[in-house]
Amino acid sequence: MPDLDAQYLIPAKEKRTEFIIKKSRFITTVVPVFTVEAAREFIKRIRNEFQDASHHVPAYIIGSGSTTIMHCSDDGEPPGTAGRPVLAVLKGSGMGDIAVVVTRFFGGTKLGTGGLVQAYGDSVKEVLSDLPKARKITVHVVMLTIPYNWIDRMRLKIKNHQGIILEETFAVDVGMILQFPVSTYPAFEKDIQDSSLGKLSPFICETKSQISPLYETNRGQ
Repeated sequence: MPDLDAQYLIPAKEKRTEFIIKKSRFITTVVPVFTVEAAREFIKRIRNEFQDASHHVPAYIIGSGSTTIMHCSDDGEPPGTAGRPVLAVLKGSGMGDIAVVVTRFFGGTKLGTGGLVQAYGDSVKEVLSDLPKARKITVHVVMLTIPYNWIDRMRLKIKNHQGIILEETFAVDVGMILQFPVSTYPAFEKDIQDSSLGKLSPFICETKSQISPLYETNRGQ
């Protein structure tokens, strides 16, 4: 069941960046993932794509809040110099349902412990810069039946409580299928029951995760 408090940013699409540090080539790929299995498949895909690379350093965060699953690996780099810096940057981004792999082609010059930490951390910061994002929220899908003389005010109440109308059917009464963020639904339910003196009562038929449309990252959101 979706986390009823879940509302967090996720990558909107895959992105890749690349740069050179002391002749070592760092290729960083980030994607949205929603399960551990999907994250593992992504890591496997990158390994197959760059089979001759020296290292593939992965990290992922699945979910958010109390249901978060996190993982990272140094993949042969000195302990603590790769996986943990990568995961730390992901955690600092505030995003969930995200996986990244930093692929390194060794260029012949050792970077040292501090150099590796900085290189892997900077690689992830670079790929997250201006990354298109979406917002993942949990929503209720709601059924409601109303008399015809309620249509206009009901549509206004739905809008005022950030709901959307998924479907309307017209018979003896008007049947509505609606969708609300879980955070705004209790106020809508109370509004309807109070204004109808308890005669109208919406019914939750499904609770699910919903991905919002994209927005521009340079708006500071």
